[in-house]
Amino acid sequence: MDWFSDGDYWLSRLVFQRALAAVYLVAFLTAALQFRALIGERGMLPVPAYVRRVRMRHAPSLFQLHYSDRLFSLCAWAGCLLSAGLLAGAADRIPLGAAMAWWAVLWALYLSIVNVGQTWYGFGWESLLLEVGFLAVFLGNERTAPPVLVLFLLRWVLFRVEFGAGLIKLRGDQCWRDLTCLYFHHETQPMPGPLSWFFHHLPRSFHRVEVAANHVTQLLLPVLLFTPQPIASAAAAVITLTQLWLVLSGNFSWLNWLTITLALSALDFSIFTDPPALPAPALWYEIVVIAVTVLLVGLSHHPARNLLSRRQQMNRAYDPLHLVNTYGAFGSVGRVRHELVVEGTDEKVLHPGTVWREYGFKGKPTDVRRLPRQYAPYHLRLDWMMWFAALSPAYAQSWFGPFVERLLDGDRDTLRLLGRNPFPDAPPAYVRARLYRYRYTTWRELRDTGAWWHRTYVREFLRPTRLL
Repeated sequence: MDWFSDGDYWLSRLVFQRALAAVYLVAFLTAALQFRALIGERGMLPVPAYVRRVRMRHAPSLFQLHYSDRLFSLCAWAGCLLSAGLLAGAADRIPLGAAMAWWAVLWALYLSIVNVGQTWYGFGWESLLLEVGFLAVFLGNERTAPPVLVLFLLRWVLFRVEFGAGLIKLRGDQCWRDLTCLYFHHETQPMPGPLSWFFHHLPRSFHRVEVAANHVTQLLLPVLLFTPQPIASAAAAVITLTQLWLVLSGNFSWLNWLTITLALSALDFSIFTDPPALPAPALWYEIVVIAVTVLLVGLSHHPARNLLSRRQQMNRAYDPLHLVNTYGAFGSVGRVRHELVVEGTDEKVLHPGTVWREYGFKGKPTDVRRLPRQYAPYHLRLDWMMWFAALSPAYAQSWFGPFVERLLDGDRDTLRLLGRNPFPDAPPAYVRARLYRYRYTTWRELRDTGAWWHRTYVREFLRPTRLL
């Protein structure tokens, strides 16, 4: 293996790039289809108001210079087109410098979106996509051997994703240490999938084995990523299988798919094909790769210290460019699931017999007879934040009021984020929100009632509200 580039990973690099382009495509598509209601000029958290408060150096973004819904839409759909081009392999048909510029534009566009996305873009996989996307700029294309330095930086990212998640579990909730977290997780996770009910009803002994296997996957196998082949490939393959298991059991946006993408970069595909004869890399390319490596290794002291800290943090970006970040998930697991049910009425005068009709959501549980759908890797941002709001009103402080106002106004962009609008002809006169406890039904309850969930009223979350 050459100290700078290794032809054995020629195919691994191409597979990784195609997979990353697919994740980028989903991310930009999510932005294009949801932004107007969330952060648009008339959105719940408008970008123009945000950029007036936050300076460019704290949130670098194209939209710091100018914002309009038309410009944002142009950038999001341009990101879709550029991602689709990379997915089709167009960057392998152009010179190296042009291919790097293509990846760099894609990264800069998504950075511009994330840095003005506020609460709606505060998820760890946003930073993960930006960190991985930045490294992809320097991987080269089909015409050059992949640089070993960048390949190992990708493994360093995968190590932090997995090892950080493993440590935060052991340091966090007791149920991870006594192997009981999966007694609850499938029921209380943010966005259950169509198979989550069935996973929840697996034998408890199997759940304990799952947790133990998770500890092995997240705390032991990441270390093996830095060992020689075929050990590194075996570790990456097991991580991939574990992530596919998580894909089946829930909806975690593109987190699992991006982790799989990282694992693909560590697999040795040379047994399937002989790499073509490639010229030595240009001197300027070597200099750029070495300089970037030095920069990122230097910045890595922040997440490295975080991994060693007893006060380990999850999902934090240490710089506004999201170059090197820390990751983690489910340091604690809820034992009880709460859900917000949003209702409206068209009656002008409220009374004890007022008829309230529920709004339906695309992903989050509301209708107890509706089996959750599989949406990941697509990200239903509003549904996710509704889960957080049910945990604590503090998570809803900035956006829930504007959300209700838009329901009362019959805002079309907001209604497009929902699964069902019970007021298709005219907006309601009043809207309220109530907190319920949800639990999965048993096998017998499912047979008798056809309901996947059983819910119990807890308390009022928002009193009946109308437009003034």
